[in-house]
Amino acid sequence: MTADVGEQVTDAELVARFRRDAEQFTAVHDRYFRKIYLYVAGRLDVQAAEDIAAETFLVAFDQRDRFDPERGNLRSWLFGIATNLVARHRRKEARRYRAMARTGAEPAAGSHENQVIMSVAAQRMKPQLAKALAALSRGERDVVLLVALAQLSYDEVAQALGISQGTVGSRLSRARRKLTDAIDPEAFNE
Repeated sequence: MTADVGEQVTDAELVARFRRDAEQFTAVHDRYFRKIYLYVAGRLDVQAAEDIAAETFLVAFDQRDRFDPERGNLRSWLFGIATNLVARHRRKEARRYRAMARTGAEPAAGSHENQVIMSVAAQRMKPQLAKALAALSRGERDVVLLVALAQLSYDEVAQALGISQGTVGSRLSRARRKLTDAIDPEAFNE
């Protein structure tokens, strides 16, 4: 049974389809690639984002038989894979934030990177925020960026990272406190 043009297929139906026919996995890619790409682009540079987003779907395809809808939804599973792949590039990410903090360089106005920074900080990013993000633990940074960049709910973040919702809340609370303490409000201006 194939979907009629314009019919919205649920994730559960997508899973059932790609389990019957591996070629149906392309619908998962079509539905989620842009979201995964934008999330990864916000975490890493744009060049790495294309590769990591593509690798996310390669890993998901290779592990499609291991997807368990009882443990979470398809979207969370994909963001979990992407987050794990981003973790492989953690040193590069931390170096990038430290370099931005040292130089005080700001991204070009209107760029995708600037939009991501706006969503994370709700204002223009300054070196203090870059330094504060680099100082967060991996778990805290993952939670903050999954909430801010991917706009995942606490439940989806918990599913993506394989942690409890309580842990998501405590990591986010701790990270917010650290970010607030590290940022001088006087440093923000228009």
